[in-house]
Amino acid sequence: MQKEFTDNFMLELEDLQREGNLRFLRKIETHNNRICYEGKDLLNLCSNDYLGLASDQVLQDRFKNYIASNALSMASSSSRLLTGNHAAYDELEEQIRSDYSAEAALVFNSGYHANLGILPAVTSKGDVILADKLVHASINDGLRLCNADFVRYRHLDYNHLERLLKKYCDGKRRVVIVTESVFSMDGDVADLSILVALKEKYGALLYVDDAHGIGVLGENGLGLAEQSGHVADIDFLVGTFGKALASVGAYVVCSEVMRKYLINKMRTLIFTTALPPVNLAWTRLAWVRCKELKDERDHLKKISNQLRDGIQGLGAETCGDSHIIPYIVGENVACMNLSEFLCKRGFFVLPIKHPTVPKGTARLRFSLMANMKETEIAELVEGLSLKQ
Repeated sequence: MQKEFTDNFMLELEDLQREGNLRFLRKIETHNNRICYEGKDLLNLCSNDYLGLASDQVLQDRFKNYIASNALSMASSSSRLLTGNHAAYDELEEQIRSDYSAEAALVFNSGYHANLGILPAVTSKGDVILADKLVHASINDGLRLCNADFVRYRHLDYNHLERLLKKYCDGKRRVVIVTESVFSMDGDVADLSILVALKEKYGALLYVDDAHGIGVLGENGLGLAEQSGHVADIDFLVGTFGKALASVGAYVVCSEVMRKYLINKMRTLIFTTALPPVNLAWTRLAWVRCKELKDERDHLKKISNQLRDGIQGLGAETCGDSHIIPYIVGENVACMNLSEFLCKRGFFVLPIKHPTVPKGTARLRFSLMANMKETEIAELVEGLSLKQ
């Protein structure tokens, strides 16, 4: 029987290999915005380190000075509800709460933990969740764990969303609108002003995953919520430290009542080992450093527009208006071939294929970093032009 199970798994893996969809772990080394892969030094166009904080010398020096004068454990060895709630948690959460001028903030082990745990905790049978069709896989996994019903509205189609709100907001159930801020596959951006107006009109709650906005958008890098002026209007504002903040973990900004409720009801917070204090200290310093990087945010916007304009100038298909720039190729094989071609020219960018994206929309997704040069972007556009 065990051999039969193993044989079935092998057949599935062979099917994935044949379809060009077999995933594997690459052996890589990264430094600044470069990557060493298979002996090649390449410009890294797959990183979420949007501000270059992972190699920021000012941040590293501050961290070294901090740990030299503060004794920090390398492990928590317990959940937060037992002995893992180190003072570093309080310092980080207070920093986040204060910068958002919010009632409360709560830190989690990852964005996946946040999106997997919050919605199942705050909804129950009879409630309805209305989620943008293109929300992240972690949110989709959280939706599957909810006792509430969930319905998807067409991507960024707020007329469709309003029709659903009219249908479900009857005063007898809790309704939650769920969206990302910057969508990770298309690089397009939600209209928080419309979403806030709809949630207030119909008495719904609003959940915004600002993972790809935090650090990059807003005067202080506090994401799309800050940029749009709607921090106070969002009931669950989720962000991650694992992208522009160059760390690991995530947080939600919410009311004090909701913070206490999540501590009591959120399984992915209760039943997991806490983050190490040394990591929390790094994250707080990265958070403070991020607010200082206005010039980097401006430059990232400039080169993002440069690449998007360059792709459009080639007559190729792209979309969005953020630092995530998709280059729509179409079929999986053609997308894989273009990825390999660019690798030979010094650019590391991986294909995103069906079924991760809809059939016929396989693409290269360029994730830019603020420490890239305009000349490098021009060379990338030139490389793309050779395959037109």
